[in-house]
Amino acid sequence: MSEITREVGRRVRLLRQSRNITLDELAALVHKSRATLSKYERGEISMDIDTLYELSDALHVQPEQLLTPRQEEHSQSREIRPAFFQGLDRFYCYHFDGRNGKLTRSVFDVFSPLGVNRYKIAMYMNCRDLEGYQRCENTYWGYIEHFDALSLIEMTNQDNPMEKVSLQVLAAFLNAETKWALWNGVSSRPLMPVAVKMLLSKKPLEEDASLLRMLKLSKWDINRMKYYNMFSIYEDG
Repeated sequence: MSEITREVGRRVRLLRQSRNITLDELAALVHKSRATLSKYERGEISMDIDTLYELSDALHVQPEQLLTPRQEEHSQSREIRPAFFQGLDRFYCYHFDGRNGKLTRSVFDVFSPLGVNRYKIAMYMNCRDLEGYQRCENTYWGYIEHFDALSLIEMTNQDNPMEKVSLQVLAAFLNAETKWALWNGVSSRPLMPVAVKMLLSKKPLEEDASLLRMLKLSKWDINRMKYYNMFSIYEDG
């Protein structure tokens, strides 16, 4: 079978496991035998488009999240993404969760365009590992839109439509390996609106003490909050 078939099967397996659904349960939802579904997940057989949509409905994800992004050649006349995002169909995100005192790693997949400088996007938050990042605590679906001064990400939690989130990335037109962003959303433990600083990266980062220090609120962050009476993110973090 092709690499695409194997990758689609791998994504189905990871998303199924992330939702604690057994092979038998998912097979029943899509009206397939356990053996057939197992072959899909191992990439031994390819699935038809109807099955792809049935699986996406059963897993509460968009069909694009089961597909592997394609690298496309863009003509020079087409609007390009800001420098940080140009050429990226995947990037990484880190923040510090004070509720459990741990670093949280997440992955974004960028999909097909919705218009000029606007793209479908998925976020896989709190991944167990980056190899199987679809196996995560929460998944979000939405879009990323680029403007001159910033890039804006708007998403909805795929398991809890009440949770709408927004992520603002300042000065994405400046090229760098990492960018600071501000997350506005809802915490469910406990239920409350929150704003969190997050570090976006083109590549996975070394998860060490230095990264943790960067992600935690600093005295400079607190002084800015007191001065503006609001939580803000500057280009320098």
